[in-house]
Amino acid sequence: MKVSELQGKDPVALTKELNELLKAQFSLRMQIATQQLNNTSQLKKVRRDIARVKTVMNQKDAK
Repeated sequence: MKVSELQGKDPVALTKELNELLKAQFSLRMQIATQQLNNTSQLKKVRRDIARVKTVMNQKDAK
């Protein structure tokens, strides 16, 4: 996910995207806990995407 894609979205779409990413993060954490996740780098990608969405949301609030 790129920042330029996120900046083109409205706040409602960003909130929806954030909720989906948080659900994905929870799912990945549960898979790690039950030792079902083979590719642990997915968790890092999701965490960074969450940070990107939150950063764009804060930038839009500041304007």
